Amino acid sequence: MTATIDIAAPCSAWRQVCPAAEELARAATGLALARGKAGFGIAPRTAVEIAVRLADDAVQQQLNRDWRGVDRPTNVLAFRAWEPGAPIPIGAPLLLGDVVLAFETVVREAEEQGKPLADHLSHLVVHGVLHLLGYDHATEAEAVTMESLETSILARLGVPDPYRGTM
Repeated sequence: MTATIDIAAPCSAWRQVCPAAEELARAATGLALARGKAGFGIAPRTAVEIAVRLADDAVQQQLNRDWRGVDRPTNVLAFRAWEPGAPIPIGAPLLLGDVVLAFETVVREAEEQGKPLADHLSHLVVHGVLHLLGYDHATEAEAVTMESLETSILARLGVPDPYRGTM
């Protein structure tokens, strides 16, 4: 698989608190792409382009307000540029979309859940990438499928099951 993964960290707090944040985001994105593409009929050799932005709560709140009508920050947003099932022009890369994480919210959640920030960051990146690929958790069946895939991807990254003990 060929993937162009653009990681941007405009919020410097990510690097201060989690120096490996960009590398963790890149690894989580790459593995989620590799493992999640097949579920939506994307050929293994399809080139993919994706962006991950490690932002702060202020940016996330503005995006959430402008695009979802919810005036508060959230941990992760996924902005899909491709609709699952839409044709991919031959020879052109699949422009998948953007995943945006909110620093303060992610840190607070990690602390509340007793998880290392690096693990929570990896989980949310995987979660966002899977949303871009077309996975969802709106129904119980969808949630089981998505969470199972997330858990297996995270295990490959050395991250414990984020759903254990939360059901």
